[in-house]
Amino acid sequence: MTALPTTVSLLGVATLLGFSLAALAIGRLRAATPLIYIASFAVSLGLLANAARALIGGAPPEIISLPLGLPWVGAHFRVDALAAFFLAVVNLGGAAASLYAVGYGRHETSPMRVLPLFPAFLAGMNLVVLADDAFTFLLAWEFMSLASWGLVMAHHRLPENAHAGYIYVLMASFGTFALLLAFGLLAGPDGSYAFAAMRAAHPAAFQAGLVLLLVLIGAGSKAGLVPLHVWLPLAHPAAPSHVSALMSGVMTKVAVYAVIRVVFDLLGPPSWWWGILVLVPAAASAVMGVLYALLERDLKRVLAYSTIENIGFIFVGLGLALAFRADGFVAASVLALTAALFHVVNHSLLKSLLFFGSGAVASATGTRDMENQGGLIHRMPVTAFAVLAGCFGIAALPPLNAFASEWLTFQAILLSPALPQWGLKLLVPAVGALLALAVALAAACFVRVFGVAFLGRARSERAASARETDGFSLAAMLGLAALCLVAGVLPGLLIDAISPAVHAIAGSQMPTQAHVAWLSIVPIAESRSSYNGLLVFIFIALSAGMTASAIHVLASRKTRRAPAWDCGFPDASPVIQYTAGSFAQPIRRVFATTLFQAREHVSMPKPGDLRPARLQVDVQDLVWNWLYAPLATAVAVVSDRLNVLQFLTIRRYLSLVFLALVTLLAVLAIWR
Repeated sequence: MTALPTTVSLLGVATLLGFSLAALAIGRLRAATPLIYIASFAVSLGLLANAARALIGGAPPEIISLPLGLPWVGAHFRVDALAAFFLAVVNLGGAAASLYAVGYGRHETSPMRVLPLFPAFLAGMNLVVLADDAFTFLLAWEFMSLASWGLVMAHHRLPENAHAGYIYVLMASFGTFALLLAFGLLAGPDGSYAFAAMRAAHPAAFQAGLVLLLVLIGAGSKAGLVPLHVWLPLAHPAAPSHVSALMSGVMTKVAVYAVIRVVFDLLGPPSWWWGILVLVPAAASAVMGVLYALLERDLKRVLAYSTIENIGFIFVGLGLALAFRADGFVAASVLALTAALFHVVNHSLLKSLLFFGSGAVASATGTRDMENQGGLIHRMPVTAFAVLAGCFGIAALPPLNAFASEWLTFQAILLSPALPQWGLKLLVPAVGALLALAVALAAACFVRVFGVAFLGRARSERAASARETDGFSLAAMLGLAALCLVAGVLPGLLIDAISPAVHAIAGSQMPTQAHVAWLSIVPIAESRSSYNGLLVFIFIALSAGMTASAIHVLASRKTRRAPAWDCGFPDASPVIQYTAGSFAQPIRRVFATTLFQAREHVSMPKPGDLRPARLQVDVQDLVWNWLYAPLATAVAVVSDRLNVLQFLTIRRYLSLVFLALVTLLAVLAIWR
């Protein structure tokens, strides 16, 4: 008899938690690192196969209730098509990170701070997706947050890492509080915490809108939506690279799952203005994320900010799906939702690949600063090839995978003139223009990343002596690069695999793409638009091969050498190369002077003074300065004022408790 998907998933979660306990016992042994990571890889592969079987096989949802948690509620777990899709994303990323960590983990200076928490983090993300009641969901959400916080704090003696962990745990607590309020509104005065009861109830329009706003705050902060993104560029670089890949490529997708589960599944029919609430922060995230990335020199911070951009793309798809669904445009809603879920997969693959590459580069060169790298394509050719594939993909260049999902998003945007509300008629084209700008800036951003880090000459001694990374890390990177190519060349097959999840929450799905001639994808109609990744790939491969052959056949075989053009500088120093800062300077002057108050300070010595000229760039995070810094100041002031409560008498404490109880009872009576 075949085991049911929920049962297998829970057994896998229990096994991962067992690995965490085992890591505490054997973590100091030299063999513990490969053993724990290989075991996590095997379990993640098994959970991936189980999720894929549930998604593609169309097994009916299985609900398991356990006598855990609240006595009158218990713990409920369920795997439907939507959960199966996100379980596949979680465990694909978990398997890749585990395989990469088998080799990368040898460089870890504090394995006991990482090994026990890594499988626990994987278990927490699986539990969030499996949960089928509010209490279990929030408990799993907090467990996932605390496990990831522990991994961020693995190197806590570095001041910047301690600061990153502090900001992260504050934002995580704030997000959980918002989700707690959202589920409280959904449960109502009867306290129906099970998702089935919430799904059957239909809250009033105002209450539903408030739940949407709270979920966007609670889950959007974990996903990295602007202006709730401040923790992300701090925490991702602080964590080990395989953990950064999980946080960026997988944990942010668990947050996307939370939004979809509540808004599309539990809230009931949407209102048209819900789309506006989602589209505005999504578009801001797409543009501001890539602009932040263009101004950074730290390779991992560049990738962290790029995650904000891609999360913006995903939420644009979700916002469009809500708007179309509210107005009864089922096909357009399905298209937008499919584009969002497709980009969930693509970004998970690409960002995991790029964080793996950044970890390999940082280990080989001893730095994450691109200005101290360079020339690595000669010393780390396989890593350079894998990172180049990731840069092509994340820049949405065909035939890699992100092009297909972003193209689908633009196809959904082109359907917006049919929307009857003028607010959406004006907003959606503006969002499309901002996404087009974000795509162009992303291409510039990753040309800059690859060119500065891998091309040219080595900019430091460590970069000049860098060596290729280990075989396990290369296998993980090349495997993800291959999946990115397959998803880009054959996007129709992946769209068909996603369709059961779309149908589970939208009641419909795109036509079967595998039946389209030449494996093209046709989101609307062939007369309107279509895309064939396979033909694009064949054209690129043939044209590149023919060009290379023609050059080798027709060019002279005589070897001719001449000094390289030195731009008027006789000193062949790597210092004269184009830098990451100089590459970004035109874009910084156009956009960042307003959005980030970027200021350039030039120190130019007088003639005859042998001191070097210096350029200092000052960039402000206006979201932090205008929102979080005043809020922190206000909290500090209020805390000082409330400090007097520590010195009250017992009688006054009891009076305060009595007043709080009366107030809560009055609120409950009014609510009923």
